[in-house]
Amino acid sequence: MAESALIVRVPEAEALVGPFREKFDPTAAIGVPAHITVLHPFIPPERTTTEDIEQIHRIASATESFRYRLVAAKCFPDALYLEPEPSEPFVALTRSVERRFPKYPPYEGQFTSVIPHLTVARGTKLQLRALEKEIARDARLQSGINAMCDALVLIENLSGYWRERYIFELADGRQRDG
Repeated sequence: MAESALIVRVPEAEALVGPFREKFDPTAAIGVPAHITVLHPFIPPERTTTEDIEQIHRIASATESFRYRLVAAKCFPDALYLEPEPSEPFVALTRSVERRFPKYPPYEGQFTSVIPHLTVARGTKLQLRALEKEIARDARLQSGINAMCDALVLIENLSGYWRERYIFELADGRQRDG
């Protein structure tokens, strides 16, 4: 079944995480870029309406762009990820989208909290712990990877390969009306 997701692309991390994702994250091979998920699963692509797109645009345009850093490698039971700091703006963004689209809770409502993260690898606990040590030694992560959240991206896999469908620019925090 076709799916969609709202994500924040993280091209600043690609040099570090790309080789790991190619080997250990199956979504990389089907077009999913390095990213932090805002909401998945989201509206099925064939059911997305003009009103839905306008709602997402309103959320994005009401959200100021922000800087963050990827500062630590951590593990979920089935995945190695990089943690963004601060994480609160990502949580707020997810909650804003969730309020407008209550039929699509994050991760189908499986978890009570939102933990923003950039998935690097999937595997066994043993594999992930070894990869965690390896990536934690990388100087790029030790100094933190500076990144900018300036757009939401709606991706979909209608064709079986994930592709960008819409890009929603966030408000530029340097410009204010009034």
